[in-house]
Order: sequence, then structure tokens, then C-alpha cells
Amino acid sequence: MGCIQSIRCKPKSFRDSVIVLEVNSSIDPNPTSIDESSSVVLRYRTPHFRASARVLVPPVASKETWTIGWIQACNHMEFYNTYGNKGMSSWELPDLRDRKILAISDSDGVNYPWYGNTTETCVVVGPTKKDSQFTVSMNDNFYPSVTWSVPVSDSNVPQLSSIRRDQSFTTWLVAINQATSETVILQTIRWRMQLHIHVDPEKPLGHRAVLKEPLVQEQPQILGKNEPIPTNAMVKPNANDAQVLMWRPKNGDPMVVIPPKY
Repeated sequence: MGCIQSIRCKPKSFRDSVIVLEVNSSIDPNPTSIDESSSVVLRYRTPHFRASARVLVPPVASKETWTIGWIQACNHMEFYNTYGNKGMSSWELPDLRDRKILAISDSDGVNYPWYGNTTETCVVVGPTKKDSQFTVSMNDNFYPSVTWSVPVSDSNVPQLSSIRRDQSFTTWLVAINQATSETVILQTIRWRMQLHIHVDPEKPLGHRAVLKEPLVQEQPQILGKNEPIPTNAMVKPNANDAQVLMWRPKNGDPMVVIPPKY
């Protein structure tokens, strides 16, 4: 039944009124590319994960400010670089590795908790009289450098023999009230990036590394039911600042090569 006097109608809350018109997510179909142009490091570039959403916000009656955008967290990380029978280097997230936390923020390290603040977010300042419609988008990929020689050695003899990487992420489309921190999860996406590169250090530079798998990454899942955001996904440190480079020799004790930044 309609309201007889509109003044008595309680306006819908922001949570109930914001509408996600469209969500798209994919990983580019191209394989990981390998760059052997440096005599010091091997570089590789994975295909991009991409997410975009078109959002409709009806008129906001109150004097309030909402940020809508993408938040991402890493749930799992394996990143091993093997050097023949010498051992392996490994980028690790200690708290995630030891299961002290469920996920770690993958923010840009500045605009917590957001992945970024250019195309990744949009701000709606109330009160507004008209609908606001906008698109927020993000992309992510890996472009690391891996030393040809053992990272704890003074030798520059190439010994890198294998690179394996397996990382999982959850990405949320979220609206947050800047004054009250009220958080509305609008969409949840899960995705994974895997990698295995075989390296023959005996071969000449430019002919050492071969991508073994996968040639095409599995596509992201846009979940039908939203997942909650773990606390650690919203606060410092982010994954880049928390990661540690370890050297794990075949014989002897592990050692820290590069400590965390925080």
C-alpha cells in the first residue's frame, strides 16, 4: 500500500538502495611471457586479472559520503624459485603461511583498504537529487624479477632451475560510509594465478626458460553469495610490505634474504 503522505515515508537506506547493474571479471587468455634480456635476473609477466562493475546509486537523502570500490586480499601464496641441488628462495607471508590470519590486504599500501584510488573507487556525496551511475574497475598481474644465481651467494653463475607460483585472492566490490565505517559488500570474486617455468641454466641467455603450465589461467568465479571480509584484509600491512624473501638451502638453516618492510 502506498504512503498517503510522502513525508511519513521512511526513505530506503543506502544499503537497501544501491544496485549493481553489471559485474564482469576475467583473466586475459594470453600465456605468461618470459623476458631473458638481463644477465642478472629472469623476468616474467603474467596475464592480467580484470574486474569491473557498473553501479547505480539512487538519490541519497542524507548528508553522508560513501566510497564504492574494490578491496582485494591474498588468501594463499606459494612462490618458490629452485636452484638445482643448492636449495630454493621463497617469497612468503609469515602470518598467512603459519595460518595466524585468513587473508592479508592487497591494498596499494596508501589508500587502505582500497586496491587503488583512480579507476578502482568512486565517491558519492549526499544529499543528491538524481541517480548516480558509474563504473569502477581494477586489474592485477605479476611482473617480478628472479636472480639467475643463488641470492645469498657472491657467485654470478646461473643456477636457477625452476619457478613455481600459486596464489589465490578474494576481491570484493564494497561500499563504505566514510563517517560511520558502515560496510556494504556488493559482490565477491575469487581468482587464482598459477605458474611453472622450467629453466636450464646450462643454456645460453635467451634460451633457458620455458613456460610449462598453465598456458591459459582458470577464469575467476563471481560468487552467487557474498563472503565476509576478514579484518586483516582491511588494515595494514599489505602483502607487499609483509612479504619476506627466504633462502631455504638443501642443507643448513633457512635465512632471511629480504625482511618485511613494516
